[in-house]
Amino acid sequence: MKHLALAPALILALALPVAAEKLPLGQISGYLNAMTTAQSKFTQVNDDGSITTGTLYIKRPGRVRFEYDPPEAALVLAGANTVAVFDNNSNTGPTTYPLERTPLSIILAAKVDLNRARMVTGHREDGNTTAVTTQDPAHPEYGSLELVFTGPPVELRQWVITDDSGARTTVILGALDIGLPLSDNLFNIALTESQTGRDQR
Repeated sequence: MKHLALAPALILALALPVAAEKLPLGQISGYLNAMTTAQSKFTQVNDDGSITTGTLYIKRPGRVRFEYDPPEAALVLAGANTVAVFDNNSNTGPTTYPLERTPLSIILAAKVDLNRARMVTGHREDGNTTAVTTQDPAHPEYGSLELVFTGPPVELRQWVITDDSGARTTVILGALDIGLPLSDNLFNIALTESQTGRDQR
């Protein structure tokens, strides 16, 4: 009975987990565009192997806040087209630079379109995740951003920033709380600088 001989192999095949299909770029773009606000715990793995943790806040377009847990005395804000890095151990104020010079600006844009020419340099499926490597088509020298998603339904799980010097920073996200109200003050660099100055006096 040839069909009975094949039965164990068929049962085994059905028992194996089915690998997820690669998520389409249009579906991922739609997910990011629908993400107006988000909050999550995160773990950051730096290029030197050190690890930090904290809480991430996103308010699209253009705003993000990284609050680092103690003993890390740092806060990173993006707002008004500027990134500001606050170090509470410094008395010189935040270090600032244009948001457009960081690859993170790709997902903070008012409209994300991963099908735009030369924006995506890698798109692959790895088990149950889809990884998309992106860059600014006009300025690839600014570095790249690799985004890792699970789904469907689509959910952002982590990203890896490779900066213009080649250094890599990985941010691993916890469960994303999407759509909650977030005050604009969380992303106000001038307000945060004035509050930090008062705290140091």
